[in-house]
Amino acid sequence: MCGFVGYVNQSDVPSDTIVKMANRIRHRGPDDEAYFSDEKATMGFRRLSIIDLAHGKQPMYNNDQTKVLTFNGEIYNYQEIREELKGLGYEFKTDVDSEVLIHGYDAWGPDLLQRLRGMFAFVIYDSKTGEVFGARDHFGIKPLYYYDDGNTFLWASEIKAFLEHPNFKKEFNEDLLAIHLSFEFIPSKDTMFKNVFKLMPGHYFLHRADGHTETHEYYKFSYDNIDENQTIEGDAKKIRKIVDESVDAHMIADVEVGSFLSSGIDSSYVLNEAAKLKPIQSFSLGFNDSKYSELSWSTEFAKEIKQQNTPLTMTGDDYFDILPTIMYYMDEPLSNPSAMQLYYLSKGTRQKVKVALSGEGADEFFGGYNTYLEAKPFETYQKYVPGFVRKGLAKAVVNLPRFHGRRFLVRGAQPLSERYYRVNYVFDYHDRERILKHPELNRDAGEYTKHIFDDVKGKDEMTQMQYFDINTWLPYDILHKADRMSMCNSLEVRTPLVDKEVAKFAATMPIKTRIRGTETKVSLRTAALSELPERVAKKEKLGFPSPIASWIKEDKYRKRIEEAFTSDVAQKFFNTDALLEILQEHINGKSSMQKIFTIYTFILWYQVFFPEETSADTISKVKRTDIDKIPVAN
Repeated sequence: MCGFVGYVNQSDVPSDTIVKMANRIRHRGPDDEAYFSDEKATMGFRRLSIIDLAHGKQPMYNNDQTKVLTFNGEIYNYQEIREELKGLGYEFKTDVDSEVLIHGYDAWGPDLLQRLRGMFAFVIYDSKTGEVFGARDHFGIKPLYYYDDGNTFLWASEIKAFLEHPNFKKEFNEDLLAIHLSFEFIPSKDTMFKNVFKLMPGHYFLHRADGHTETHEYYKFSYDNIDENQTIEGDAKKIRKIVDESVDAHMIADVEVGSFLSSGIDSSYVLNEAAKLKPIQSFSLGFNDSKYSELSWSTEFAKEIKQQNTPLTMTGDDYFDILPTIMYYMDEPLSNPSAMQLYYLSKGTRQKVKVALSGEGADEFFGGYNTYLEAKPFETYQKYVPGFVRKGLAKAVVNLPRFHGRRFLVRGAQPLSERYYRVNYVFDYHDRERILKHPELNRDAGEYTKHIFDDVKGKDEMTQMQYFDINTWLPYDILHKADRMSMCNSLEVRTPLVDKEVAKFAATMPIKTRIRGTETKVSLRTAALSELPERVAKKEKLGFPSPIASWIKEDKYRKRIEEAFTSDVAQKFFNTDALLEILQEHINGKSSMQKIFTIYTFILWYQVFFPEETSADTISKVKRTDIDKIPVAN
């Protein structure tokens, strides 16, 4: 696991720029560093050694030294590809997966991507053609960004590396503020920095010598092969085999591998399968308040399967003190409250191991979110009640005081692309009108992501929901925070359930093997019943609970939020009176935690990345263990 940076050369760039860029992300690779430069391009690399510790230095070259590779991730089937390349006459000097990529690209070009199974982001520079090729894994487990303003082309594992390049123009992308407030992330290639783009999951870019950049899709998850003949028992049997094989593949390492463990089925199942292969340490996070802590569950389960568990805890001060630091490492504002827990979990885990398994992806691929259960009632309602009646009922009740069924009637008049709660996850259109200082910035969030629903037009609503989550929530929230919170602690996190082969099978599952009555991911639970205690296999999903909603009501934390809500940044973008009203609503018992947290984290992020535009002292609160300075204006 590593981090890399690079750029197409320009005459006015100092020679030490590449080192400064790489140092910005040295938390991703504290074990080693190396650089490459010729008259056309410059590349930098930071390594976290996992496989073949003595070799595998990057940048890495092909046999005739004309192509140069920097790579972040793991290729789990690299040994198979290695043998295929040997048959073509390629000679290998190491036992690292990186060498498979450089020779594979030399042999097959972009078609190499069809052969790969793993989590990866890599860039290859071709000195003969002057072209730069970059690729990202199927589901976006590993990050890759590029900056392209028509004159300057840069790439890196994290956006913050760009801050060290003299021709990077740091500009806030204000046009996307409303989208962020809706989703808590940006569900597209765009970012909160102008001209900085994510390379999308399942895509590659080619930057040509003439300065033109093009992107291509090489993989797209699809529900085109759903098999209605499949049964719960049959799918459970297949899941057991697939998960067992995937965990085995994800255990490849020359260092000790550990595992995250909550009280839920996903991480428990992964840990249980890993423990069949070798003894494995697990790590769990909780709070002193048992109402929010899962430590007793996870500790008991680890004991049952005779594995060591390390319980970790955090306090409210830990939570709020680390927030500015989290926003720095996150690159873009992300208001998922569980990110802070994940930071401390990763920090504690890294003290014992260098690699950890995690259970992300099970809910998206196997149907684990409770919101999927509402698909059938809405489909029935919309099938049997004419549209004009549904619209009339919605109009009649929308302004009435809350009563049971009111929300259903209002949402029942909307298409799924507008109704699905992930679309206006935090603030809806009217909420944004209320808080935005410049309402003209408000945008239709449903329209912004409607094309994703259009991809699965004609499918049942639950399938559409899952497809949407796999293409937005999973890469931009779940996997994003997993990568940033682990890698800022120099920990590699692997996700056996976010896997090419697991997804291939999940795409064939009919609704009846995903949910049954009020039971979610029923086939996965059935598979787990033969491996785990029933109390674990059937446990209700809790997510990653925290006392954040209660902490906000405590004076010392509420005052921090009030200060932010009346700060110069708040006044620049928001109606501060509306922000304070939302905070008071929460104090009075009307839960607005996610709204409060989204605004609060955005303000902290802006103060960290645009300090020249703020008078706040947030920067002094950032706890930096491996960076020399916080971002400055260019």
